[in-house]
Amino acid sequence: MNQLRLDPTRGEWVAYATHRQERTFLPPAEYCPLCPTKPGGFPTEVPRSSYEIAVFENRFPSFSSDAEGPDGSPEGFFRSAPGRGVCEVVLYSERHDATLASMSERHIENLVRVWADRYGELGAREDVEYVFIFENKGEAVGVTLHHPHGQIYAYPFVPPLPGREIELAREYLKRNGSALHTDLLAAEKSDGRRLVVEGEHFTAFVPFFARYPYEVHVYARRESALSVADLSAGESRDLARVLKRLLLGYDALFGFSLPYVMAMHQAPTDGGDYRGVARFHIEFYPPNRTGDKLKYLAGSEVGAGAFIVDALPEETAARLRAAVPSEPGTEEGT
Repeated sequence: MNQLRLDPTRGEWVAYATHRQERTFLPPAEYCPLCPTKPGGFPTEVPRSSYEIAVFENRFPSFSSDAEGPDGSPEGFFRSAPGRGVCEVVLYSERHDATLASMSERHIENLVRVWADRYGELGAREDVEYVFIFENKGEAVGVTLHHPHGQIYAYPFVPPLPGREIELAREYLKRNGSALHTDLLAAEKSDGRRLVVEGEHFTAFVPFFARYPYEVHVYARRESALSVADLSAGESRDLARVLKRLLLGYDALFGFSLPYVMAMHQAPTDGGDYRGVARFHIEFYPPNRTGDKLKYLAGSEVGAGAFIVDALPEETAARLRAAVPSEPGTEEGT
């Protein structure tokens, strides 16, 4: 069952997908459903003996293209709708023990192209208003499969966080005559203390207003880059390089493969005009505040939506910047 219910106190849709209770949970490596299917071996989601990158629809989707309407009609005050949309799984590599940080820049560049392809195809659907590309990495953020993979949710609505970001950017443009994301990036570059990695086309920094100690935003410098599908070949290559260096820095920070949530923010696909108000960027939220302590979302964050952070962005950016290699290897596994 895939269903949406509207919260009138927040103006936000809540998705219900009851079948997801049955999804696979941390199986042993030899029974990983995301590895290639080897001859005579355990049958997996990929009926091939090898692959580089693979994409398929999630077997336990939060949204479904054939979701039916709720039983009966909404009564009185409450409003519901079918949970229509698409949920895809993106397998980064056939190697079960790989991470994005361990992959070559060329491989990551190919992954960027896959993201662009999926954004374009899913965003062209009439029932899709926002294509959200993300990765949950590590048990600390609740992953149920260790194999390196990300996900794509094609929502039938613009979700609250990117929607509010675009709303504020539109107000800023009207008030100031300039793009919010352009001015934000210029201010971070002018200050310089929170910069982590600078490429030719992308800049990674711990934002002045970071909600997690080692939160990093990776911004496209070109104002007209509204989505991953807008990136040129040179920009895709540079994004791969910046991501590689950042992720190696994350892993060097505390001496282990750092868990994180990776979230892409880009223009909705609802047919609106988002020039000057949307900017392609990627946000990383690692839960670790130290090597052995996590930043938990508790009363103030969950109940009030007000984050409290016990480390200044300038301090964490300096630590992370020192951990980032200047010239990472470009071959697989380096």
